[in-house]
Amino acid sequence: MSGAESVPAAETYAGLGGWTPEALAVSGAVRAVLSAPHPVLSRAAGEVDPTAAETVQLAADLVATMRVSPGCVGLAAPQVGVGARVFAVDVTGHPKAVTVHGTFVLCNARVVEATRWRPGREGCMSVPDLTGDVKRASRLVVEGDLPGTGGPVRLVTDGFEARALQHEIDHCAGLLFLDRVAGAHAVYQRKVYL
Repeated sequence: MSGAESVPAAETYAGLGGWTPEALAVSGAVRAVLSAPHPVLSRAAGEVDPTAAETVQLAADLVATMRVSPGCVGLAAPQVGVGARVFAVDVTGHPKAVTVHGTFVLCNARVVEATRWRPGREGCMSVPDLTGDVKRASRLVVEGDLPGTGGPVRLVTDGFEARALQHEIDHCAGLLFLDRVAGAHAVYQRKVYL
């Protein structure tokens, strides 16, 4: 042992620190969103280098695609055919959102704390005709990396934003919300798709 004190991992993380999609410094292209049962949606995605040019471009593309998709509050790389652990979230203006971090993209995100589990209705652009009741943590701590800088992030959130993060992390693990419903009785035909 060197005798040097190590800094606990949690202390090296920060919130978004003012990060915005404009920090990517590239224009995003709108990509087609895949629908189930496309095979990429059921495969676990791989970790990425958050500073790599292709990761930065993917992050910009996810934000661009999300922004032109009415009602979309999150989009993961597998949904646009890329097996990478990258996703965008923005719950700004959603009536159920209390905690809002704005538009952000995370790479290699993982849940480090999940508490206060509650059921709630979810939909998905990759499952356009159905919604379902899914039990999720309503308080969440997530760690990941920012695209472009590679800076580590630790986000503490709750409610609807916590649900959106878990939904996108599931996409990166090869799971759809349908994999989380309690059974067929908890799946419904979507009445209106925004």
